Amino acid sequence: MRKRTDVPVDSEAKTAGGHDRQFITALHRGLEVLRAFRPDDRAGLSNGDISERTGLPNSTISRLTYTLLKSGYLLYDNDTGRYRMGVPVLSLGYACLSGLPVRETSQNYMQELANECGEGVQVALGGRVDYTMIYLATARSRSVISLQLDVGSRISLARSAMGRAYIAACGAEEKEEILASIRDHAAPEDWPALRDGIAQAAEEIASRGFYANLGDWQPNVHSVAVPFRSYKGGDTPLLAFNLGGPANYLPKDKLVGEFGPKLRELVKTLEQSMI
Repeated sequence: MRKRTDVPVDSEAKTAGGHDRQFITALHRGLEVLRAFRPDDRAGLSNGDISERTGLPNSTISRLTYTLLKSGYLLYDNDTGRYRMGVPVLSLGYACLSGLPVRETSQNYMQELANECGEGVQVALGGRVDYTMIYLATARSRSVISLQLDVGSRISLARSAMGRAYIAACGAEEKEEILASIRDHAAPEDWPALRDGIAQAAEEIASRGFYANLGDWQPNVHSVAVPFRSYKGGDTPLLAFNLGGPANYLPKDKLVGEFGPKLRELVKTLEQSMI
């Protein structure tokens, strides 16, 4: 049986809480239920779906979804037996985005870069959520063909250019925890390639300032990524930018010789503008 490289979100509770008496496990689990929902879950999620994604037992999920339903954070469809997010969740998301000045500052730069790079290109800004990267802002070139990923979309932390750029730039303790969890949850035959890809990302970012991913996330997708941390205030989270698209529109020579340096310069400009 193939093991997953995206870790059930409740596995972080043990790390986050440990033996801390101030840590409220029930609150953490309620938030994990909300984090289990993804933009493409148009039909909603059943208790079983949420249980699978969080690693929590069905009995616990039933109590949590009931509480969130009564609080308005979830909606329930009697015909399908599935839950969808309620409107109050939206206020939390907008509050988060408004607290990230780089998102607004970078949008015009991202759109200009996407337009300049041409057909099929998408530029995105993302941050870590558990063992995925979530898109916080996106910009597409004016073309019919491009990656159809929007704000809220999640991609693999272990396999994507954006995820590997994040791992390359995070602190030693966080990196050790991430690598240990990826190793524990990956199929044994997959771990060496994942480990080597993550190490390669760190080497490329150290040597040339960006990492090129040639089909490791999706076979027909090429992308480059650069980590970003604003030095304006110590509470700004580590983020990452990427530029990607269909491999036939982003061949290796153009990706590495032209697009990677352009993305690196975009990040450098933003870092300097936000000091």
